[in-house]
Amino acid sequence: MKTIVMKFGGTSVGNAEAIGQAADLIKQESERWGHMVVVVSAMRGVTDALIDGALTAAQGDEDTYRGVVSDLRVHHTLAVAKLISNPDSRTSLLKTIDAYLDEYAAFCHSVHVLGEVTLRAMDTISSMGERVSARVVAARLNEQGQRAQAVDATELIVTDDCYQQAVPQMQATAEQVQRNLVPLLEEGIIPVVTGFMGATVDGITTTLGRGGSDYSASILGAALKADEVWTWTDVDGVLTADPRIVPDAHIIPELSYSEVGELAYFGAKVLHPKTIRPVVESGIPLWVKNTFNPTCPGTRIVAEPKSTPGTVKAVTAIPGLSMVTVEGRGMMGVPGIAARTFSAVASQGASVLMISQASSEQSICFVIPSADVPSVIVALEKELSLELGRRDIERVRSVDDVVIISAVGAGVRGTPGVAARLFTALSAQEINIIAIAQGSSECSISLVVNSAQAKQAVRQIHSEVINHVAA
Repeated sequence: MKTIVMKFGGTSVGNAEAIGQAADLIKQESERWGHMVVVVSAMRGVTDALIDGALTAAQGDEDTYRGVVSDLRVHHTLAVAKLISNPDSRTSLLKTIDAYLDEYAAFCHSVHVLGEVTLRAMDTISSMGERVSARVVAARLNEQGQRAQAVDATELIVTDDCYQQAVPQMQATAEQVQRNLVPLLEEGIIPVVTGFMGATVDGITTTLGRGGSDYSASILGAALKADEVWTWTDVDGVLTADPRIVPDAHIIPELSYSEVGELAYFGAKVLHPKTIRPVVESGIPLWVKNTFNPTCPGTRIVAEPKSTPGTVKAVTAIPGLSMVTVEGRGMMGVPGIAARTFSAVASQGASVLMISQASSEQSICFVIPSADVPSVIVALEKELSLELGRRDIERVRSVDDVVIISAVGAGVRGTPGVAARLFTALSAQEINIIAIAQGSSECSISLVVNSAQAKQAVRQIHSEVINHVAA
């Protein structure tokens, strides 16, 4: 019997109308699939509000979290009134929502008394939005005559204890899924699972990182050996560029796992960067579709897509970055400089998004978030103090306010002239390229430009390289 996992993001369950639309889609698709699992995010804006209430409580503010409780009570009550007509079902659901909000208020009161909120506590607090939305969606499906049941992912997804960024334990998760999810499917019930969260082997709630509901869906898809995973959002699929920068950006019908991985890493917001890992290992097709335009085919993501015209499929941009350079003639041929450089960077918890080294070995440059620059430079100067004192390394410096522009497409690999076309397109608009690197997957080329020229660079690559070839 064919199995599908469908995930609905925050905008797709953002209010009563959106939840109604999502429920209609679930009912429609359930008629075509033997087994269906639904994964939901919190209603739009709820997680941010929950986190804000907890953080301000830790700072001594009791008013904010109380206001959050009041606002969310009204918000969910209005949604339930529109979605659930059966009085008994409505009363039961509202009691459940009240219980979760009371629990949240109790947590925040404790945080206020202690004056701090731990990562472990924040995982429990921030995942309450998903617990509520799963029950609202399940109630709506039951209202429509479907057999549905809310299921907390704490009963399914087993993780380590790295709170806020938990890593799933796939074997243990598969066992939990077989124990707690498969029997519901075999009874013809649609499980509505809380996204974004899991639990340690001891049952302590964890979260997979912001935007982790996509990840939840692919984890469950892999554990179930599902035929497909669909993620429903508020865009028609993966686009060739950010439509806010490029108005004529269009849908990419098909992408490879490698291509979408590069896009997610380099700033595309459609998918959580970790989403594709479980489906890659299982070879499960992943679709990105629009809840509010369900007739649009969306984007299909597979291991080996059909060949498409053109070599570059999309262009993305990551702002808010700085490029740090370690340079000096004495670096030439000296072993271990690069290792020590990145060890110092890692000691500060900074994420390196791109690396470029001169062929002469006289400089190493890398791009990190601007907020990490001061601590990273201090760490580098300490680690390389001997070389700096001997002038083997002349200086450690940063160029701030830069953006990584990444051109992504499997055609980049082994296709002559792609880089030349990119550089020609940018030079025509006198856009200066500060650094260049090719992705390890060989399906992207990344360029560093000044932030003032970033939007123009994206538009130019889209116009001259993507649209021009596609035409």
